Amino acid sequence: MSSLLALTLAASMAAAPPPVLTLEDALSRARKENLDLRAAQARLKQADTASRKAWAGYLPTITASGAIIRNNTSVTAAFPTPDGPVPVTIQPLIQRQAQLEVRQALIAPQLWAAIQGAYKSERVAELNVEQARREILFGVAQAYYGAAAQAQAVTVQERLVELNGARAKDTRVRFEAGTVTRVAQLRAEQDLSRAEQDLIRAQNAAASARLVLATLLAFDDANFTVAPPPEPQVPPKADTDQLIQRSLEARADVAAAKETVELARIGKRQVWFSYLPNLGVSGAARIVNAAALGAPPESWAITFAASWTLWDGGLREANLKEASARIAESTANYRKAELTAREDVQRAQLDLQSALANRLKAEQTVELARESQRLIDVSFKAGMATYLEVADANTALSSAEIGLVSERLQAAVAALRLLRSVGAFEARALDSDLKDDNAVPPHLQALPAEDAPRLEGGATQPTEGAAPQPEQPAQPQPAPQQ
Repeated sequence: MSSLLALTLAASMAAAPPPVLTLEDALSRARKENLDLRAAQARLKQADTASRKAWAGYLPTITASGAIIRNNTSVTAAFPTPDGPVPVTIQPLIQRQAQLEVRQALIAPQLWAAIQGAYKSERVAELNVEQARREILFGVAQAYYGAAAQAQAVTVQERLVELNGARAKDTRVRFEAGTVTRVAQLRAEQDLSRAEQDLIRAQNAAASARLVLATLLAFDDANFTVAPPPEPQVPPKADTDQLIQRSLEARADVAAAKETVELARIGKRQVWFSYLPNLGVSGAARIVNAAALGAPPESWAITFAASWTLWDGGLREANLKEASARIAESTANYRKAELTAREDVQRAQLDLQSALANRLKAEQTVELARESQRLIDVSFKAGMATYLEVADANTALSSAEIGLVSERLQAAVAALRLLRSVGAFEARALDSDLKDDNAVPPHLQALPAEDAPRLEGGATQPTEGAAPQPEQPAQPQPAPQQ
């Protein structure tokens, strides 16, 4: 039994750790497995049939039909001829007939506009799906950064539990030796209990963040860890006018609103074309085994037909008014999309500046907490500080480090929002084939920095104040030993 227990323990210790998921891995999987994105791509394939349906009304239509009729009786008649009467079947007992008909529109102005509008609607659908793709992948990145921040918070809490556990054990020994008071021992136990509760909350928050990410990536479970993501390099003092101009050119929602205006104008043009006449041609070939008297069993005919609706009860006039209202609606939506893009860029810049300022203050708070903890440590060794002051200093340092983790997350998400607002996050070029699912753009594209020096090859040097790579919080020093 002991050998079996040893093998079980060895197997559990040798169990493979959970896989590590990087930001690139998460975005790559989301492009292929995210269910919302797959549904959007399926909608795009549905919309891609609009032009085929429109052309179906203008291309030739071929119809074949046939029938076999069993009559109750056959009818024959004698047809007189110089050589005598000839029997002619008027109605056979089994009657067979077949027909082949071909129709082609020659002049159909309303269909011309319908075909043009179908292509335009497909373009609008492409842009809408591209916008949805960017939003979905932005949500994946945001969830990833949140999970990474929660993992860092768990690390800080684990160190705090370890620190408070060592302090509680040391305080218990000191109390038994009579060198500290009962109050100091109770305070150490309380700090340990509070740190353990905070660790449980942090672990549950991290597990919840991984569950959200797992759902976005279509994982069956959240048995993975996230690697620290790169900090987005965004110049905090980029020229606002340049960013707005890039936003108006690169955002898919703005382009979709613009194309919708043109689609509404095509719809009105289609109504105007309904006032024009239509011309078509049709051909039919028939074969029967009971033709009219003296007619051959095979026949064919070609028909040119024109139609012109002169008055339809005012339907076209009502459609014109409706089309004009749609143009006004789409024009207003396009203007709103432009104003929204401007607002998003400016608000994202303000949010980024606030997040960077808050992160800087959090870094300064951590430095001050570290210095305070060091000075209290020195004072305690010199007998000028109490044990409770040491505990407070260590707790304050851990709280400052957790606050820094949160502010770094806010700064990273603010940078991502700025990239998204200008169409620089997971953005494919709008003049490319947006139906190609294999086209993968860089998930972070560089933004022009104001007066930023250029490196060889066109790259931009990191701007002062841009978000640096995240640093691991320093481990708090344990309580000093007497």
